[in-house]
Amino acid sequence: MTNLQDRMKAYEAKFALDEELRFKAEARRNKLVGLWAAGLLGKTGEAADAYAREVVAADFEEAGHEDVVRKIKADFDAAGIARSEDDIRTQLIELLAVAIAQLEAD
Repeated sequence: MTNLQDRMKAYEAKFALDEELRFKAEARRNKLVGLWAAGLLGKTGEAADAYAREVVAADFEEAGHEDVVRKIKADFDAAGIARSEDDIRTQLIELLAVAIAQLEAD
């Protein structure tokens, strides 16, 4: 019975670690996407960093990443930048791989 309990504890610990890494990767991805969008919006330096933090915060509005897509799309539309929601989603996918690589390197 102890072996089964040990396995369950190990599984729970691995699940918790995986969830923590997923959260960190998505937060890093959102920051990278925010910096990408900030560049297109003409923001640099502290303004770009502040915008990236806004994008990270936007992800807490609802589950999934559509809240990030909507925020960036609305900002692009307001600035007259012609980028589609699919362009933003593509960046989310590409930059998730970058975020994971960065976390693995840390």
